[in-house]
Amino acid sequence: MNKLLSIRNITVRYLDQTLFTNLDFDISKGEHWALVGESGSGKSALLQTMAGKFNVVGGSIHHWYFENMLKANPDQDAYLTHHKLIAIVSPKHSFRNLSNTADFYYQQRFNSSDSEDAPTVEAYLNGIEPVSHISQFWTIERVIDRLNLQPLRDKQLIKLSNGETKRLMIAAALLKHPVLLLLDNPLTGLDVHSRAGFDQIINEIARSGITIVMATSPAEIPRTITNVAILHQGKIIDRLPKADFKPEMVNIAETAKINTDELQHLLSATPAQSFDHIVKMEQVSIRYGENQVLDKVDWTIKQGEHWALLGPNGAGKSTLLSLINGDNPQAYANDIVLFDRKRGSGESIWDIKNKIGFVSPELHQYFPTENSCLQVIESGFYDTLGLFRPSQSAKAEIALRWMKLLELEADARKPLKSISASKQRLVLLARALVKNPPLLIFDEPCQGLDAHQQLHFKHVVDAICILGNTTLIYVTHYQHEIPDSVNLILRLDKGKRVE
Repeated sequence: MNKLLSIRNITVRYLDQTLFTNLDFDISKGEHWALVGESGSGKSALLQTMAGKFNVVGGSIHHWYFENMLKANPDQDAYLTHHKLIAIVSPKHSFRNLSNTADFYYQQRFNSSDSEDAPTVEAYLNGIEPVSHISQFWTIERVIDRLNLQPLRDKQLIKLSNGETKRLMIAAALLKHPVLLLLDNPLTGLDVHSRAGFDQIINEIARSGITIVMATSPAEIPRTITNVAILHQGKIIDRLPKADFKPEMVNIAETAKINTDELQHLLSATPAQSFDHIVKMEQVSIRYGENQVLDKVDWTIKQGEHWALLGPNGAGKSTLLSLINGDNPQAYANDIVLFDRKRGSGESIWDIKNKIGFVSPELHQYFPTENSCLQVIESGFYDTLGLFRPSQSAKAEIALRWMKLLELEADARKPLKSISASKQRLVLLARALVKNPPLLIFDEPCQGLDAHQQLHFKHVVDAICILGNTTLIYVTHYQHEIPDSVNLILRLDKGKRVE
């Protein structure tokens, strides 16, 4: 038998939602699958189902690869299950501190004493136990070499950039020597250089005997992939060889026209604040131990300017933003002016955050998911990670209006954890916009969004920049995501400003 996995007529539930009904899917030996579809079509949910994370209430999943392995290796550990032969790389990591007693928190990476409680990259990889019967092709030295982790061996996990974290998660999955490797949008967060080398890595993974199933953009399917499944609203609507697939087969809704009148009303709801310098940095340097993260960076941002902050993974972009957003205590040791006020002159962190709308992949990683989507957006008025006070009807109404502008109103009462990862990101974007701050910082805001969501969000950002005097800092690794209103660029590489 050539089949590795057979899914037959399954019904899958998560929380109070039915994700799939009567779903069939097969994976055979020699096949490598890409799952494509619009946001919320079920790609990530199908990967989580294969990994055993969701509740299958009907039908069956047959793990042929596990049965075949037991036949070939009858002396295997009695506690071995098929779950151990599957590795999944999800959008969120599950790192823990050294004492394994608590999860990381958002600002921890910028606080040197607290970040010492995080394992290093090498220690983390050394702690991964492979399944003993599988060929030991993926050694620590090999994954460090192939995933370009050599410069990060002694770096604490909490200090990794988003792209560095993604590379580490893929390396960790390979060390488990899985039969099935499930990758959920593995290219998100990777810089241009890392994405260019991803095809070669996927090819080597496949040649090592691992079967790959990945959720990805229709335009970013590696050459090694042999088959494509197109999903739509929780159903697989087509299966075809990759050679026959074209990206336009994925039905992406047309982008609706922005309601500029409503947007203008929302922007006018908050009194405009006037500043000369939003940001003024002179010779800013940040060092952690022997690691020089920022090296004599100058940056002046006037009100109403629209900047792109660019550079490869680990260039220092997130650290630079942490100085602006009030999250990095080393700001006090540098010459930094924010909103016409020198840092350390008596202002509080909350004075700074009140003037900033901020979103980043790290914020998505650490944001609690128990609140409803509407509550999450309302929390943006208070700059808290969740709503921890009674809702105010006037603020909730404004939050709902922003939801409508971003095509999210149907999810207002749903818990954040029950909607797709792409919609979660849009909710956090609405949270950043809700108080109409003078400065917007968008750090890779389009991660995980489909083409329609990306374009619609770009139009909203451009309309905000045209209608108001909002200052924008926009970070991305994809040129096409940069809003048209952006006309200034700061490029970093190895902590230095590059012309």
